[in-house]
Amino acid sequence: MEPNNSKQRRPWVVGVSGASGTPYAAAVLRGLLAAGESVDLVVSRASRLTLLDETGNAFRDAHWREDLAAWLARGADGKPDAYGDVDVSDVRYWAAGDLAAGPSSGSYPAKGMLIVPASTAAVAGVALGLSKDLLQRVASVTLKERRPLVVAVRETPLSGQTLKQMVALDEAGAVVLPASPAFYAGATHIQDLVDFVAGRVLDAAGVPHELYRRWRGELGGGSPGAPRAG
Repeated sequence: MEPNNSKQRRPWVVGVSGASGTPYAAAVLRGLLAAGESVDLVVSRASRLTLLDETGNAFRDAHWREDLAAWLARGADGKPDAYGDVDVSDVRYWAAGDLAAGPSSGSYPAKGMLIVPASTAAVAGVALGLSKDLLQRVASVTLKERRPLVVAVRETPLSGQTLKQMVALDEAGAVVLPASPAFYAGATHIQDLVDFVAGRVLDAAGVPHELYRRWRGELGGGSPGAPRAG
């Protein structure tokens, strides 16, 4: 069921590819929802296997809402109820094979797209303008409509071909954002590192959040034991 204000919705489309890093996607989704943003979700077929392997959570078309809530409640450390009940009522899910889905058209009123995490296959497909699935199609539409596209690449090392494709995405107007955690924010837990990357994705999209301590120009401000921002 769509929310009552569906006619006024202007969501961010979040695409989850098959790369390792499903906790990054969960943190971005929680951040968007906490900021009051509407979300359209595309989960690739490959990412379902990664999600199952990394979290033990399945993601099924017929039960996507329950599966999404269970996924978002889970912490990066594997604790299944770290975030309690996450309200997913303003999330709309589109199957990866549905090329007639709303976001596949430029006339669909989306704010932009965040691909988190982005596999090298997803990078290549978007850079080449392919539309083998809905994730790639929405990314192509996002670029042609000059909407924000953030691509959180999760791979190392990077081949020369992938580097060229990342340059092509940058030249096309996308923000290429490697999933590269920083340590100046005083991380003491795996979730802190995940939240830093998720926060940088939201920064690139212009979505406010309090996922990590920002640099204030003071050495040691993020050392363990220092009070966190918020």
